[in-house]
Amino acid sequence: LKFTNVGGVDSKVVCGRAVSVGDNGVTGIIGQKAMHLCKGDEGSACSELGSLYIDIGADSKQEAEKLVSIGDSVHFKSDYVEFGNNKIKTKAIDDRFGCAVMLKMLEAVPEYDTYFAFLVQEEVGCRGAGAAVFRIRPDYAIVLEATTASDIAFVEDENTVCIQGNGAVVSFMDRSTVYDMELFKGAFALAKENNISIQPKTTVAGGNDAGTIHKSCEGVKTIAISLPCRYIHSATCVADKTDMSACYDLARALSEVYANA
Repeated sequence: LKFTNVGGVDSKVVCGRAVSVGDNGVTGIIGQKAMHLCKGDEGSACSELGSLYIDIGADSKQEAEKLVSIGDSVHFKSDYVEFGNNKIKTKAIDDRFGCAVMLKMLEAVPEYDTYFAFLVQEEVGCRGAGAAVFRIRPDYAIVLEATTASDIAFVEDENTVCIQGNGAVVSFMDRSTVYDMELFKGAFALAKENNISIQPKTTVAGGNDAGTIHKSCEGVKTIAISLPCRYIHSATCVADKTDMSACYDLARALSEVYANA
């Protein structure tokens, strides 16, 4: 099967990966030209996505069409694993983690009117956010997501972005948003008051649904709370459970304060 990416997926992280195709969960393997047949630098060079394929074990086009259809979605097959010191490994932590936080907040039944929007297509232009914000027309918005943690060997301190184990990440600016300073400073004050681990995002990089939300309608005061995530946008994302708890605690505290503002 030929395929393409939806959002930012680096070709380096897909080669040889097991994937699930379509609603019936057909298993496939992302393959490429065997290194034994490569010439020159072909074996060491990273293949472009357009040159890769998904092998589902079919012997013909007709057999393949019985298993999958054009337009079927593909996702990594990656088990949830707990390891090390409070670490977890699984696929698509960004942005399934945000969904997990909202589900837990819903279980607590918010005291004030709060809208929970499970948005789609952030990776291809924040399209769901654009639709939701015009329907809800919020006074404030809290974006829940994951962000790059490059706190690994051989990365200079200024490029680590954030550090796992140091708590929730709050941005003052990224490539799509200059965040509301009232909310940014308020988050740190609230975290200190409630003994919640928090850290600033130290690199101006990336973006999220806030990029669309903050400039929609009459303008929406917006803050992003991010989970530090190693190896983001791959089949083996890694996160820290203590950071997860910090993100939830901060999101709940902020929502209670600003829903009552």
